[in-house]
Amino acid sequence: MTQTQDGVRSRTFTWSDPMLNAAELGRRSGLELLQAMARGELPAPPITHLMGAGRIEAELGRVVVTLEPQEFHYNPLGSVHGGVLATLLDTAAACAVHSTLPAGVGYTSLDLTTKFLRPASLASGTLTCEGTVLSKGRRTALAQAVITDARGGMVAHATSSCMLFDLT
Repeated sequence: MTQTQDGVRSRTFTWSDPMLNAAELGRRSGLELLQAMARGELPAPPITHLMGAGRIEAELGRVVVTLEPQEFHYNPLGSVHGGVLATLLDTAAACAVHSTLPAGVGYTSLDLTTKFLRPASLASGTLTCEGTVLSKGRRTALAQAVITDARGGMVAHATSSCMLFDLT
């Protein structure tokens, strides 16, 4: 991030072609795909760069994503916008579902029910969002995600339903 003399800030970011990962959906399981991204073997999706998200960690039925709050995340009240937090929650919950899917099976979020418990800001330190699968059937899955701040305080919680479908 750069800052001019009049206090105006700017930010530039780059991303890789998202179709590189999409091409792997029929070849790798969701867990293999997420772990390849975590290791840097595959590029992170563009939304990761847009949000400025940090590391991702994935295991079967569980995904952790981090975010360092930045000024560009702020709403007019001087805290991280709820939409940024909701995106982080949706990402962790949906990716937790993805981690359980075999190659050739996709998903999409059907809903996201979110509760914001406290504001997040630069002073919150690293936000850690953990998504876990609660239930998985043939056509739908239910997951939850929790964001905690650097002190372990819960910032937000969400539940998400995902629709599962064949990619072929």
